Amino acid sequence: MDEKALIDAARRGDVGSFNQLVLSYQSMAYNLAYRILGDGDAAADATQDAFLSAFKAIGKFRGGSFKAWLLRIVTNACYDQLRLKQRRPATSLDALLVLESAPVQPLTDRGELPEEYAVRQELDRAIQVGIGTLPPEQRIALVLSDVQGLSYREIAEATGASLGTVKSRLSRARGKLRDSLLEQRELLPSQYRLRNE
Repeated sequence: MDEKALIDAARRGDVGSFNQLVLSYQSMAYNLAYRILGDGDAAADATQDAFLSAFKAIGKFRGGSFKAWLLRIVTNACYDQLRLKQRRPATSLDALLVLESAPVQPLTDRGELPEEYAVRQELDRAIQVGIGTLPPEQRIALVLSDVQGLSYREIAEATGASLGTVKSRLSRARGKLRDSLLEQRELLPSQYRLRNE
């Protein structure tokens, strides 16, 4: 069954069809939430909340890009998590015991040397830390564009912002992330380092 047929069936109340849509988009939704929130448990909560909201609102879906519609719901769930975190900051006891966990294991290159793998892992962490320091609106624009691969128009639809605002947020986010990474030049591949280093 194609996506449009699944959406139409889900709009008529077919839970199985909606579950097929969830299976198609759950990884993308979770990865988006994780990149925005930087916490696996919060990302899982936001993803679950987003799919529940999407199920309740599927009858209001008017067509267009289902992916952008769903990502807007995920983005709103992430905003809710960020607001909750600001109101009630807390540290999990599990977080004190576990220094770091990566919810998404990157594919490893069988020809990659252990040193290269370690440097790549450090660079991945530095990028995630840099993304985590961005204001939420910029973080969301950056993740939707550079991680999820959405166009400016899709980002505008997913966030409810104007096209100009999306471009501005994305430009600022990329600049701040670049500055953050330049502070850790030793992690950058040689082609991204300044020539006099």
